[in-house]
Amino acid sequence: MDILIQRDGGVLTIALNRPDKKNALTAAMYQELADTFFEAEKDASVRVVLLRGNGGAFCAGNDLEDFMKAPNTDHDAPVLQFLRRISSAPKPVVAAVTGVAVGVGTTMLLHCDLVYAASTARFSMPFVQLGLCPEAASSLLLPRVAGYQRAAEKLLLGEAFDAQEAVGMGFVNRVLDAAEVDAFALAQAHKLASLPASSLRLSKSLMKSADAAAVAHRIDEEAGHFGTMLKAPEAREAFQAFFDKRKPDFSRFD
Repeated sequence: MDILIQRDGGVLTIALNRPDKKNALTAAMYQELADTFFEAEKDASVRVVLLRGNGGAFCAGNDLEDFMKAPNTDHDAPVLQFLRRISSAPKPVVAAVTGVAVGVGTTMLLHCDLVYAASTARFSMPFVQLGLCPEAASSLLLPRVAGYQRAAEKLLLGEAFDAQEAVGMGFVNRVLDAAEVDAFALAQAHKLASLPASSLRLSKSLMKSADAAAVAHRIDEEAGHFGTMLKAPEAREAFQAFFDKRKPDFSRFD
């Protein structure tokens, strides 16, 4: 199974489980993630959701082969269902990050409440490198969290950066040894689960409500541009170069 679900007290753990693909996400995985977040929202026994990856990686972004077979970018696409669910999740969401976090593997963290990363974790958002644009409302949230120049460097160049820099940017809480991350994140999730559920939900809502409408709008706005750019020659060149294992050549495009 590509998604593993485990319950431990009030904590529901979602583990991405495609270690051979560094937990790259398929459309089917997005749908299962969206459904799981929906069920967690309705289940009173679930007080906290914990996200993690198996096999030494968090998430390598989209599975490009799966994505190119069915680049589902319509309004109800599984990826958009997932992004809407995680961005509006009323209960605390904790993330444990080991290894790579590429594309949506990084941008989904902007919607988590607590993020703990291994010292070996590597983050990147290579949307421009693929002839695309940011997603998951990262064009809105990352400048607000990290400041415009830092966000611009990461979103425009798309280069990888480490966990200490992610802490400095403000979207990772703490860096730990790789062997400690999962256990520490689970312990933090249990701390949250032991607190009054109504207080947690209200406190989170108060912190996020001012941006909620803007985030929802930006997710849809980015998705519209993303779908258009996916059909453009720059993206076709980027994806073909990826499959050809060569450097893309954008010099002939305006």
